[in-house]
Amino acid sequence: MKEKLLELHKNSYSPYSNYAVSAVLVMDDGCEFKGVNVENASYGAGICAERSAIVSAVSAGYKKGQFKELNVMVASGKIGMPCFICRQVITEFFDKDAIIRVWSTSGEYREYEVSALCPYPFDSEDLQ
Repeated sequence: MKEKLLELHKNSYSPYSNYAVSAVLVMDDGCEFKGVNVENASYGAGICAERSAIVSAVSAGYKKGQFKELNVMVASGKIGMPCFICRQVITEFFDKDAIIRVWSTSGEYREYEVSALCPYPFDSEDLQ
């Protein structure tokens, strides 16, 4: 997985922050979706790598509950965590025991269940 994430960094469009991020989403059936961060001069119009991969899977027809794991790497050399907007989207599509793996470029990683990254989610139950 490390090599896939490193290779994906080349596709990041991050001219403003110079903070390339890549993501590989693995579905329950083994299918993979790739994502990178895509920045914009209007900062709010950018998209994170995690959400890029997730919306690609949804666009391909995958549904909530079919998301197995998400692997994320930042190019800084450190382990980077998903932002809170991404965590909100993760809680929408992943089961609470699904795995989120965050990588450094050296291959070190940490693994978290969604419930650990998002212990107090805002979800559909809050809308009832």
